[in-house]
Parts: sequence; structure tokens; C-alpha cells
Amino acid sequence: MKPLLPLNEALEQLLANATCRLPGEPVLLEDALGRILAEDQHAVIDVPPADNSAMDGFALRASDAGRKLPVSARVAAGDAGSSLEQNSVARIFTGGEIPVGADAVVMQEDVHQAEGFAQLPRDVRAGQHIRRKGQDCRAGSLLLSRGRRLRPQDMGLLASQGIAQVPVFQKLTVALLSTGNELREPGSGALPSGAIFNSNRPMLFGLLSALGCKVLDLGIVRDTAVATREALLLGAGSADVIVSSGGVSVGEADHVRDAVEALGEIALWRIAIKPGKPFAFGHVASTPFIGLPGNPSSAFVTFLLLARPYLCKLQGREDATLMSRPARADFALTTPGSRQEFLRVSTSQRDGEIWATPYANQSSGVLSSLSASDALAVIPVGETVEQGQPLQIVSLDDLLQ
Repeated sequence: MKPLLPLNEALEQLLANATCRLPGEPVLLEDALGRILAEDQHAVIDVPPADNSAMDGFALRASDAGRKLPVSARVAAGDAGSSLEQNSVARIFTGGEIPVGADAVVMQEDVHQAEGFAQLPRDVRAGQHIRRKGQDCRAGSLLLSRGRRLRPQDMGLLASQGIAQVPVFQKLTVALLSTGNELREPGSGALPSGAIFNSNRPMLFGLLSALGCKVLDLGIVRDTAVATREALLLGAGSADVIVSSGGVSVGEADHVRDAVEALGEIALWRIAIKPGKPFAFGHVASTPFIGLPGNPSSAFVTFLLLARPYLCKLQGREDATLMSRPARADFALTTPGSRQEFLRVSTSQRDGEIWATPYANQSSGVLSSLSASDALAVIPVGETVEQGQPLQIVSLDDLLQ
């Protein structure tokens, strides 16, 4: 067998093979959450469209500071622009357009009012409490770049420009299949001897849905060469990508890898990570294929580390880089590993620092370790860990987007 492939090399090969070929489509802004922009979006107007007040208070000329002046106007948000009379002030409310001639706003609590007059404070600075025209967005400026996954705040930004419809890439269709004679779907009744419920399918369905993919569920494929080939061909003809769990190791009942090679190619296989060594990538005919391990923790981790960035790039996303952050080890690891390890950990804050505590059982078959964890601690090949030692962690919340 070839040596195990380091994670960074595997990821580099995957991303080199990922090109977004999805067509664009217009969607209503309220339907755009989580979709990927297919075109750059530019501002078409200045926001705000005119200078306006950041406070409830009084609009004035800064040179009138300290004077007692009559209140000559009232300006609320949404009122048409006006002019400020000489030797007067205007009552103004947050969002109200600054009258022509005024160059400052004083807060209402700093002004004494009586009988239609306002006693102004002595310390007034020109420009204070004024939100300038275009300070949020300038007409013609770049708002959001192609490849951005739209968030609620992005939708608000586009709405501030009057944009009601945005161009996004069509959703990536992923054919999902599970392999294993032992698998039964939840809700199918009591388990017969030797059977287990299929936990990978809903887990991977959720991971793919969280990425905005359209999932084509091919169900459970029995451990035969014929059934495996038929399912792979169905996926290749119906989806943009095939994702399977199980069947990519070296057991006699592991038919997936052989079937993929017979129908196309296996481009990479067996990664130097723990958990997740049996990960595979290739093509069935011309359709990309991702083979995840059957053990649930291995399937989850390899999906996040390898499948996720690949699928994100196929979707046209430009923000799928694996981001890590510093933490301290609330554990010791005395035996160096021959593979890069990703320990399932829970994090807490102490004295302003993040501390990572591993789940007690790190077996690749222990799914409860994922539900109990909020991060993966990265342990480089051949390294040990001392209590309190700095290390890098990857947030699961960051990866599940």
C-alpha cells in the first residue's frame, strides 16, 4: 500500500479538483439566506442618503454654542429636508435629516428648554452626533463579493440599497448513500440480532443541508458488488457529487472502493489523520465521489476536514478555509501518534484563556463524543501534550456553516 497521505496534501489535491460549474439563478432577498452570491454586489445609492442625526436633540450651528435661541422647526425621521433659520435651533429626532445650515447636534439632555427657547451648552463641536451621507455605503462601492455565503446581516445590507432580488448559484445536488448489511433506519422497528441503526445518514444529511446542498437520498446499499455499482451509477446520473459512508476500507465486504475504481477512478485514499484514515476521493464516470469511513466519528471528522471545503468550493464559496484558534490543553498526552489527531474536546474559559478537555472515549465509533464536544483539538504527528500546553483547536460551530 502507498503511504498515508498527510491532511494538507490531501486537501490541496481535493481543492485543486474543485471548480464551481453551477449556473446562477435570481432569488428573492428573503429566500437568500445561506445561498452563495454568483455576482459581486455594488452599492447603487449612498447610505445614509443625507446627513442625519444620531441622537434625539437639537440641530444647530456650532458657532451658536452657549446661546439661548428659539426652536424654529421640528425634524423627525422621514421628514423632507429643510433649512435652519438664522439665530435658531431645530428640534430633531434620531434619523432626522440635518437641516441645511446646521452643522452639529446636541443631545436633548444637554439642553434646557423653556417657553419655546433652548439654552445651548457652551461646548459644541462642529459635526458632533451627525451621521454623514454615505458613511455606511458609497454609491458604486463593493458591498459583497461573488462567492459569499449570505448571512442575515448581508441581507440587511442589500436591503438598505433597495435590492429585492439577488443572483446566487443553484444548489449543489449531492447523492448520499450508506453501505452495510447491518444498518437499519430509525423507525423501522426493533433491531434484529447483529443490526444497528443508521446514524450516519441523518448526521450527513444534516451536515449537507447545513452547507445548503440539495440531498438526494439513495438510502442503504447492501454489501454486494452489484448493488454498490448500481447505486453509484444512479448517483452519478442524478447528482453533482456522490457522498457515501462505509465500504472504503480493506474488508471483504467493503465494495465501494472497488466499484468506484471499476466505474471511474480513486484519486486519493487513506489519509494520515485520526480518526478518519479510510477517506477516499475519486470519480464515478465524471461525477466526483467522496467516500467517508463508516464509523460515525470518523465520518463526521473527515466530512468537516476534507469533504466540507471541497463541497464549499464546488458551490462557489470563497470562505471555506479551516480556521483554528489558540487554547490550552486541560489534559496530557504522553504517547506520540503516527497520524495527525483531532481530539473531540469541550472548551471552557479560565483566566481569560480557552481550555480544551477531551471526551473520555475517543474511539471512532463513539458518536456521543461529538454531541458532548464543541471543538477539535489538533495534535500534530509525533507530538505529545503536557497539561497547560498551548495548542490549536477548531470550533465545530465554525465548521458547521
